Amino acid sequence: QVQLVESGGGLVQPGGSLRLSCAASGNFASVYVMGWYRQAPGKQRELVAVIISGGSTNYGDSVKGRFTISRDNAKNTVYLQMNSLKPEDTAVYYCNAHIRRLGMVGPNDYWGQGTQVTVSS
Repeated sequence: QVQLVESGGGLVQPGGSLRLSCAASGNFASVYVMGWYRQAPGKQRELVAVIISGGSTNYGDSVKGRFTISRDNAKNTVYLQMNSLKPEDTAVYYCNAHIRRLGMVGPNDYWGQGTQVTVSS
């Protein structure tokens, strides 16, 4: 069984910072792409940032220059450093990973349970 466990959400004032973490656990062979998506009330889930195992990254337009994604391959953990937060960043943030389980040929898509980020004064 593979699990993604997120931490680090909360309430922050506009202009503040938060750091999210997501650790993959269980029996698996490889972790490929890891990333973060978010969903605000009444809106579709959208890409925040993704990072492949080699370190290449991709960001959603609304967070470029403010958020930084990184990963620790030894710990199978992905981080999202969020700076200069705005009220419109308020959403549930979901961790996502493409993970190949032991004995399987290709990766499957896994999601965390989500963590709430609220930016408000």
